[in-house]
Amino acid sequence: MGTDTLRTGAADGADGAAERRREQRGWYFYDWACSVYSTSVLTVFLGPYLTSVAESAADTDGYVHPLGIPVRAGSFFAYSVSLSVIVAVLVMPLVGAAADRSGRKKPLLAAAAYTGVAATTGMFFLDGDRYLLGGLLLVVANAAQSVAMMLYNSYLPQIAPPEERDAVSSRGWAFGYAAGSLVLVVNLVLYTGHDSFGLSESAAVRICLASAGLWWGAFALIPLRRLRDRRTAARETALPGFRQLAATVRDMRRRPLTLAFLLAYLVYNDGIQTVISQASVYGSEELGLGQSTLIVAVLLVQVLAVAGALALGRLARRYGAKRTILGSLVAWTVTLAAGYFLPAGAPAWFFVLAAGIGLVLGGSQALSRSLFSHLVPPGKEAEYFSAYELSDRGMSWLGPLLFGLTYQLTGSYRDAIISLVAFFLIGFVLLARVPVRRAIGDAGNPVPERI
Repeated sequence: MGTDTLRTGAADGADGAAERRREQRGWYFYDWACSVYSTSVLTVFLGPYLTSVAESAADTDGYVHPLGIPVRAGSFFAYSVSLSVIVAVLVMPLVGAAADRSGRKKPLLAAAAYTGVAATTGMFFLDGDRYLLGGLLLVVANAAQSVAMMLYNSYLPQIAPPEERDAVSSRGWAFGYAAGSLVLVVNLVLYTGHDSFGLSESAAVRICLASAGLWWGAFALIPLRRLRDRRTAARETALPGFRQLAATVRDMRRRPLTLAFLLAYLVYNDGIQTVISQASVYGSEELGLGQSTLIVAVLLVQVLAVAGALALGRLARRYGAKRTILGSLVAWTVTLAAGYFLPAGAPAWFFVLAAGIGLVLGGSQALSRSLFSHLVPPGKEAEYFSAYELSDRGMSWLGPLLFGLTYQLTGSYRDAIISLVAFFLIGFVLLARVPVRRAIGDAGNPVPERI
């Protein structure tokens, strides 16, 4: 009898582990699905194309007039991105709280994901002077992607025990960068050879944009089939957006160490996001590199970010996530310092810089996500990850502001790029001061052997 009981328990444990692995593999595929939007749409194609559409609709002074407001055509894309962040700030806390209170994350993830899919696929119709359509689709797609990523991230504490989270989070990032690289190669073949395919340049870009939406929609089916909801006891009604965010922050104030980590992440991640967005400006304006060189550099970053995410995940298993993130911040600082001294007109050295960025990019972001997952109280995953996602999306203006002000005051992009070191140094100090083992315990979670 006792032996049979032990065998049954062992079988249940094996079945549970197999189900967990299956759910984890499904979870990876959402990164595989949606990262193509970030790479092909936001990073490469949409900014220049939407700007050209706005310019074709501009008056003789170079202005478009959405809702009667005069806007420089060259600023329309940036303003649309900013508006999408505001929409996400309003929606994410509300959706996060609703997901936690109902326990039904998957229907909300599906709704957010396929709203983004529809908007991205609809970019195929962005031609001529339809700049307002482009701005609307960008706002919807970008806000929907932010909401979906918040829900996706909130699954991590539920599908991986503490000792597995660094590896699982790193594999998710690696899947995303691999997909981004693969689709970007196909897009660039289509774009650069559009004449041989009988397409205009505009048609090739629109196909690249829409294909990102189709890819996103097709592969999102896998996580939506494999992830499962954990029902929770119904709690109080969700509050409106900003009130819900304020309530979440008040709850976080009872866990000051979680807030301390979030502050550190906000600072160094702002530096990361600014390097990503401004590296091409630095390459073209300061180093005099051509568009083809910059595109190859983007691909190099994507490919090496896969290896970097996996490698830093392994280092975290040996040395702990906090130490590994601190090491990555040192690597970011060294990379920026090296970038300051890059000679102009030397693509090979710019590729070396891109390689350095790629190797630390995925790992530093993946481990930050997994470390934060340990600091979230059980039952509040989506609510807390909405604040985490907002610190990523909603506060990413400080770095570009410092970059722009430094260039305005000095006239040097080299000074502007080196100014970003401040984010990594301050972030290092703030993170080093967070006692993560005590923070995990204060959040009511088990403390891993190595963290």
